[in-house]
Amino acid sequence: MTDTNAHAQRFFISYAGPDRAWAEWVGWHLEQAGHTVILDVWDWRTGDDFVQCMDEALTSADAVVAVLSQAYFAEGHRSHEERTAALARRDRLIPLAVEPLTDADVGPLLAAKVRTDLYGRTEPAALSALREAVHGAVRPSSSPGFPPDGTATAPPDQEKPQLPGRAGRPPVWNVRRRNPDFSGREAAIVALREGLLDGGLSVVHALHGMGGIGKTQIAVEYAHRFASQYDVVWWIDAEQSGQLPVYYAELAERLGVALAEAGAERNARLLLDDLRGRPRWLLVLDNVEHPDRIGRWLPEGPGHVLITSRNPNWRHIARRTGLDVFTRDDSLAYLTTRVQGITRDQAEALAKDLGDLPLALAQAVGVIGNGTTVERYQRLLDEKTVRVLEAGEAPDYPASLAGTVEVAARRLADRHPDAAALLRVAAFLGPEPIPTRWLEDARPRMTTIPGDPDDLMGPGQTLGYLSDYGLARTDSHTFQVHRLTQAVLRDHADPARGEAVRSDAAAVLAAAAPGDALDPGNWGAWASLTAHLTTARFDVADRPELRPTLVEAVHFLIRSGQPRLAAGLAARLRETWVTRLGPDDPQVLFCAQYLGHATSDLGDFRGARPLIEDTYDRRRRLLGDDDPDTLQSANDLGAILFALGERAAAERISQDAFDRRRRVLGEDHPDTLQSASHRGTALTLSGRYAESRRINEDTVARLRRVLGVDHPHTLQVVGALATNLRMLGEYAESRRLLEETLAHSRRILGDDHLDTLRAMHGLASTLVQLGRYREARDLLDDAHARCRRNHGDDHPDTLESALALVLALYGLGESDASRRVAADTYERRRAVLGEDHPATLATAVTLVGILRECGELTEARRLDEDTLARSRRTLGEDHPDTLAAATSLAMTLHAQRDYRAAAQLLEATLNRQRLHRGADQPDIQNTIRALVDTYSAMNRRRQAQKLQKLLRPRPAR
Repeated sequence: MTDTNAHAQRFFISYAGPDRAWAEWVGWHLEQAGHTVILDVWDWRTGDDFVQCMDEALTSADAVVAVLSQAYFAEGHRSHEERTAALARRDRLIPLAVEPLTDADVGPLLAAKVRTDLYGRTEPAALSALREAVHGAVRPSSSPGFPPDGTATAPPDQEKPQLPGRAGRPPVWNVRRRNPDFSGREAAIVALREGLLDGGLSVVHALHGMGGIGKTQIAVEYAHRFASQYDVVWWIDAEQSGQLPVYYAELAERLGVALAEAGAERNARLLLDDLRGRPRWLLVLDNVEHPDRIGRWLPEGPGHVLITSRNPNWRHIARRTGLDVFTRDDSLAYLTTRVQGITRDQAEALAKDLGDLPLALAQAVGVIGNGTTVERYQRLLDEKTVRVLEAGEAPDYPASLAGTVEVAARRLADRHPDAAALLRVAAFLGPEPIPTRWLEDARPRMTTIPGDPDDLMGPGQTLGYLSDYGLARTDSHTFQVHRLTQAVLRDHADPARGEAVRSDAAAVLAAAAPGDALDPGNWGAWASLTAHLTTARFDVADRPELRPTLVEAVHFLIRSGQPRLAAGLAARLRETWVTRLGPDDPQVLFCAQYLGHATSDLGDFRGARPLIEDTYDRRRRLLGDDDPDTLQSANDLGAILFALGERAAAERISQDAFDRRRRVLGEDHPDTLQSASHRGTALTLSGRYAESRRINEDTVARLRRVLGVDHPHTLQVVGALATNLRMLGEYAESRRLLEETLAHSRRILGDDHLDTLRAMHGLASTLVQLGRYREARDLLDDAHARCRRNHGDDHPDTLESALALVLALYGLGESDASRRVAADTYERRRAVLGEDHPATLATAVTLVGILRECGELTEARRLDEDTLARSRRTLGEDHPDTLAAATSLAMTLHAQRDYRAAAQLLEATLNRQRLHRGADQPDIQNTIRALVDTYSAMNRRRQAQKLQKLLRPRPAR
């Protein structure tokens, strides 16, 4: 707005939710005086980033007005952040007390400020106090004309607020008592208040949501919180719309507009006529069932109508605010402030079990408050759900949750039996959203739903009835039944129809199978289905028609990067099916195969091995060596042996599987290309980088043609090719490929998928070789933190990212941190993989390099000698890792000034390296560089100069 005064100020009004009426009153009068006010009810929309808005407001404000009350200092209230920011600008803080407060209430910082009391005053006195407080804080050189001179305008469509805090209630008032324990729902009250203030004349606003969601409680709180802004507040229990004229006639009598000789309907009309010209009234219509039946009874005029309803169909009748369950934070706040001694973990678990439903939380508090422990309540909730949901006092709700659901379900069944039948089926599915397409696909197979299965209109109208009765939340694509509503419905299900209903639920899930679990394009659909397969309230494993779907769900969980969930589901299915189908059943073997995959992805290679070996042996016996499933198990066995460090056996099995797949399936079959990529990995681990590169380049080309550029398997092999290039010293191309792979992986797989994390630390390793340590460090900090959070400190990928981080830290000169991380990584790999595992030995070489640079030469030499001996025994004399260990020992000998021994070892190492590979490879370059340094130290300049010619320039950053 345009300032009407040359000394206009910009004020930020900070307040707690229950004091919104005071904040509006202060803000209105400041704006009338020509000042600019930042107050969320006028300037911030629901959904805005609160912290960002607050920060911007405080930064740009000339002064902060703090509306102080007990609620303002309530523990956990969001105004804590406001107070902190405001106190940083103490010279511009204007404290206004709106109820009695002691210095102990406000704390020492605010107690030191002179605060102005607005409570207990007449409106002229309060305005005078506000004016004095504002002028004293901003100190204008001349009066800014406050109170207003009449030239400024109020916010649009907003009449002058009345002074809050007046004694008593409005002259006409019949609202029930206020709930002293009301908490949460501030966003809903903000939305409600905004809607009522912004709508001009005759504003109707509907709060809608399922039973037990707290609609009535919000309406009661709103009426009390803003009572000072109304002269008439009238509450009507409007469940029976036909009784509205009777209730209206009662209000007409209270307002003195009723005629004694007139009937209820005539007096109701007189009331509507009166409200058209009467300001400041609030009419609450609680629990309206049918929007279409009350339209003619909605008043017009300069007042507000607040409706609560389970039915969401208020379009063209009222503004709408849909209510969901509590946020988890609101649930935790509710429980921790009402249940003595409850821990946060207990509150979290209880809130989850109760689905954050306010009525269920209130009943739980009632039961626990009568002496039941939290643990016992949760156990009873699991074992005797409905009996528990019938218990517990919740005095601000008209009925228990069980009773609320029972009444609504009975009414639905009486009027819409097809919708009730569908609801019974949904009760046996999970509590997650159910796509309506599932119903369309499964409808011909369902036997308990009356009506025409080929109805062209589909389930839309039927689902609408569920929403109308507050028994489900619906949108254009899904519907959702709360977990506790489901429990009540299951408890009251007809036993005679139970099996048929469960069969229909199974039919819905079977019809929902989305297709190939390897295709990320199907993962969203698989995620929806898996959520129901794992939480359905019937034994899905007992349904033959669901077995293929369940197996593929496990496969999806693995491929989408959820190995823990995959392992849990696969283990449960395998245990059930082995007993009923036998260990050789194909579905049992698929479960075992995927359980092995998931166990391996969790980093438990030893636990995965017996699962994979047993599956391989059974498939060879049952299907033969060339069957595609047998070859998959052979490929799995080779991979797990590589992971365990048994490289000779792994290479033999993997090569055989590769050869058989090429012969049986062809060069371009995805299974053959899987074996090809494993062959490339085997060559990399053997130090045959050039051969590995050739295979990986060919495999990438085929995968791009067969599966596509963005397919996860393609991205994996591109990452392997980039590793080849790094090992061959082609850092720029390695970086380019890894940056592309990381971008694709993030977009397709997400930031936390293992393949994405591997691309991150692969790229960081290449950046280290390019000397770009800061970029590598930033990338690795993120990757390492994600690995630790998602997979634990000892997971192989966590340790791989830690090892890369060591080199980045060292390159940045952070020697102490580098040494600490290197030592921790080495000890963890020793414990997890064993002392002779190739990854442990590679970590030892890295640690030695840090120890050597830190001057810990005795320990460095001891570890060097041990690592070299183990590498020779485990990997062989000519393996690149063995030769790298030899170079490391020689460098330690050099540091100890034993130049002769260092030179002899380096010469022997270089000769072995050059037998198999070119001198330009990075590890050979390291050996040459070390030998040049040693020759120079021995004054053997001619030999040093000759070798110097073989050194390549270090890569440019």
